[in-house]
Amino acid sequence: MAAGLEILGSETPAVARPAITAERDLRLDLFRGIALWLIFLDHIPENILNWFTIRNYGFSDATEIFIFISGYTAAFVYGRAMSERGFLVASARILRRAWQIYVAHIFLFTIFLAEIAYVAGTFDNPLYAEEMRILDFLKQPDVTIFEALILKFKPVNMDVLPLYIVLLLLFPPILFVLLWQPALALAGSALVYVLTWSFDFNLPAYPNGVWFFNPFAWQLLFVFGAWCALGGAQRLSTVLQSRTALAVAIGYLVFSFAIVMTWYVEPLGRFVPSWLSDWMYPIDKTNLDVLRFAHFLALATVTVRFVPRDWPGLKWPILQPAIICGQHSLEIFCLGVFLAFAGQFIISEYSGGPLIQVAISLAGILIMIGTAKLISWYKVIEGRSPSSRVRQPDADLAGGEA
Repeated sequence: MAAGLEILGSETPAVARPAITAERDLRLDLFRGIALWLIFLDHIPENILNWFTIRNYGFSDATEIFIFISGYTAAFVYGRAMSERGFLVASARILRRAWQIYVAHIFLFTIFLAEIAYVAGTFDNPLYAEEMRILDFLKQPDVTIFEALILKFKPVNMDVLPLYIVLLLLFPPILFVLLWQPALALAGSALVYVLTWSFDFNLPAYPNGVWFFNPFAWQLLFVFGAWCALGGAQRLSTVLQSRTALAVAIGYLVFSFAIVMTWYVEPLGRFVPSWLSDWMYPIDKTNLDVLRFAHFLALATVTVRFVPRDWPGLKWPILQPAIICGQHSLEIFCLGVFLAFAGQFIISEYSGGPLIQVAISLAGILIMIGTAKLISWYKVIEGRSPSSRVRQPDADLAGGEA
């Protein structure tokens, strides 16, 4: 989150070329890893540790972090490729990455359905199939599989991968404009966002409804991340470092926290004027409500101020588990989906109290950390570790439903 709002590129008369350094920006990995843990915890219903995730203390959640980082990393990696090797080569690399994410989504979809169907059948509890939105698959598997292949059918907790795929498919022309006229690209993205709210643009979902994460709205955060990575943060650096911006950001975070507290402490609701509640609600996640977007910007502003690129805390041993998970976000995200349903099953079937909920949550995070370390070990023995040679940073998965 912090890395996108940093001076990362230098401009030439033709394009803004991102400065690719040999050293990874560990802030990206840190915040992505933390977001993976938060997503996992939020995906387990009736989990006491949900109260420690950011969605309970402000308007935005881990989803915004992931989408911003996805835009940042995509521009960081493919921007240099487009500048040096041209539009066609860079586009081919982007589309290849979209295909890889698509394959991962279909694999996750298949295993996830098998997990849910097995649990529902073994324990004779059809509520699992209903809660996870797979009843249509059980009734019409042939039709549902086809709809899944075209990204229209998505069980619970599987909405972000399709969003990321669509954003990558649309990214080549967006990146070209970002390198040519970044202000024009950002303005065009904002215009699409406004038109989406005005005319209810969205993609259809199966069997009914629309996409939970509307790509026409969420593209704004994705493009904003890419714009920051390609020199936009340099233009904002003076503002971001000002005391006024910090005060406004902190003030908005406090306001957001106060409003969210009225959702859980009903008597506090009387302090919110009716005109304000009428204007604010509903705070729409599907279409990336402007209040959510502003909350993320406030968090990013505070983060940039207190977590610079050379922050010594990035080397603290206590933060290394989150960093290593963030370095393998695609694999860890997919694993988190499986673990979250397993945790939900255990809590539901065995009436898990607070201690069981904490144990399940911690066990899931430890499994994610162990898996990330195992993946890193394999890369080391194959000579593909980040420290083994100078390499481009991964344009990895940067999304999750929270």
